[in-house]
Amino acid sequence: MKGRIEIDRERCKGCALCTTVCPKKQIEISGQLNTKGYYPAESKAEAEQSQCTGCALCAVTCPDVAIEVYRERKDKNYDSKDEPEEVT
Repeated sequence: MKGRIEIDRERCKGCALCTTVCPKKQIEISGQLNTKGYYPAESKAEAEQSQCTGCALCAVTCPDVAIEVYRERKDKNYDSKDEPEEVT
C-alpha cells in the first residue's frame, strides 16, 4: 500500500520520536529551524518517500499531533483512485 505523510513544521518540536518508529526510515530531522526555534521533522525527498506504507506509526507516536498520514484508496467501488484517504 502506498502512503505519504505531511508534517506541520510549526507544530513539530523536533523530538525525533517519529524518526525512531518509522519502519521504512522515511522521516528525518530538518537542518532548518522553524519559527519557534526547533529543528522539526520532515519527510525525506518525494522520490525516497515512495517507500511510505501509510502505517501511521509516526502520527500515533507524535506528542504534538504534527503528522497527517494519507493512504492510496484501494476501494474498487470508488471512482477517483488518485484521491488519497486521510488516516489521522
